[in-house]
Amino acid sequence: MEISMNGSIQLSTEQRFQIEQFNRALDTTQDPDQLRQLAKQLMQAWQTQKAATSWIMRQGPPPFLRGGQC
Repeated sequence: MEISMNGSIQLSTEQRFQIEQFNRALDTTQDPDQLRQLAKQLMQAWQTQKAATSWIMRQGPPPFLRGGQC
C-alpha cells in the first residue's frame, strides 16, 4: 500500500496482482460450491483487515509523531 501526494491510498503492485488472481478465479469458476468457498475466503480476509486496521488505530500514533524523543 502506498499513499499518494494527495493522500489517497494506492495499492501496491503485489496487491493489484493478488486482486487480479482472485478476479480470474471468480471469473472461471462455474461450481457454486467453489464460488461459495471463494466468497467465504474474501469475507474472512476483509474482516481480518478491518480488525487489524482497528487495532492499529487504537494503538495511537507512534512515539516520533507524539513529540517524544527518539
